[in-house]
Amino acid sequence: MKVLRTPDERFANLPDYPFAPHYHQLAPDLRLHYVDEGSTDAKPVLMLHGEPSWSYLYRFMIPPVAAAGLRVLAPDLIGFGKSDKPTASSDYSFSGQVEWIRQWMEALDLRDITLVCQDWGSLIGLRLAAENPERFARIILSNGGLPTGETKMAMAWRIWEKFSRFSPWFPIGRILQSGTKRELSPAEIAAYDAPFPNDRYKAAARVYPSLVPVRFEDPEAVKNRHAWTIFQQWQKPFITCFSNGDPITRGGHARFVNEVPGAQGQAHSRLRGGHFIQEDDPQKFAELVIAACSQG
Repeated sequence: MKVLRTPDERFANLPDYPFAPHYHQLAPDLRLHYVDEGSTDAKPVLMLHGEPSWSYLYRFMIPPVAAAGLRVLAPDLIGFGKSDKPTASSDYSFSGQVEWIRQWMEALDLRDITLVCQDWGSLIGLRLAAENPERFARIILSNGGLPTGETKMAMAWRIWEKFSRFSPWFPIGRILQSGTKRELSPAEIAAYDAPFPNDRYKAAARVYPSLVPVRFEDPEAVKNRHAWTIFQQWQKPFITCFSNGDPITRGGHARFVNEVPGAQGQAHSRLRGGHFIQEDDPQKFAELVIAACSQG
């Protein structure tokens, strides 16, 4: 496996991202970066980003959640952010990313976790919770899901999947802007571009859309259907807070609300913004996380 590591100077002076770096060695040639804010004795809140973003996405949510007395952990998925980046698309898989995060979670021995997830962070996080339910206390899901190959994907997603595979131009920062309602500053767009000095670093960002299990017979769809059987018995709090302006996941909260026992009676919310709701409505999103954790 050939692995690239983004030079540290690419991350100098990023706006609103003052967090000290932490690293976990998954293998001799593979290092995972994560943000770890708040007391290590506090209850952990695991914030999982999606594609093609990184932990920078949660920069406005991390400080208030940590200030509320919680421990906020925001890893960069392998291939993104300050984490190492295998260069071959064949180095990446759905189960492989779940396994990398599981190894990191177990190394830190995280328990009583509140999972906060969106986009690919939800695919990975929900599988992680279904496979390790004893470690999770509650789930807060926004603009994501757990596809099983039984329903057609939205047209917006199908366009995105084709673009990620075939477009010779793949500007990460501009892609984040296209999924965000508010106008990002040039410095914010540059921060999303920072992990990717050139196209050799973008293998994960390019391949993950095509790894979404859209066919019923896909082995990952089979694993997701098994995960759904766990969630159909899930009694712990399960809260949805989808945005009002995401063409990819619009309406995706309904199955969770209807089928997950732990979703019954919860204060499900609608946030204002696009796909990357952490950019459009971070204050409300953070308030929901804090309120959910305060319920005990």
